Amino acid sequence: QVHLVESGGGLVQAGGSLRISCVASGSTFSIKAIGWYRQAPGKQRELVVSGGSSTDYADSVKGRFSISRDNAKNTVYLQMNSLKSEDTAVYFCKASTWYRDYWGRGTQVTVSS
Repeated sequence: QVHLVESGGGLVQAGGSLRISCVASGSTFSIKAIGWYRQAPGKQRELVVSGGSSTDYADSVKGRFSISRDNAKNTVYLQMNSLKSEDTAVYFCKASTWYRDYWGRGTQVTVSS
C-alpha cells in the first residue's frame, strides 16, 4: 500500500507563488513515478505534470510550474509561480506502481484576482 498526503494549498493572490507537497508513505519502494493532477469545479481531472525520469507539463502551466522531489523525505513538490485564477483547483498527486495507481485526497489551491 502507498499512502499519499498533499499539503500546502491555500489562498493566494494572482501573480503569487505557492509550493504544495505530496508526502508518500508505505511501500514507497514500489513507486515508479509521482505526478500532479488538478480538478476544478465542473471540470475533468487534468494532468498538471507527469512524474518520473522525464516530465511533461500541461501547456497551461509550462514555464510557471515545476516539479521536484526530496527522496530523503519521500516528498514531491509542485512549485507554482505566476498563479492565475484559472489555476484554482484541487491538486492531487498520483503515484504509479506496478500494481495500481494511488491518489492523495488533494489540497485546495485558490487564486484570487
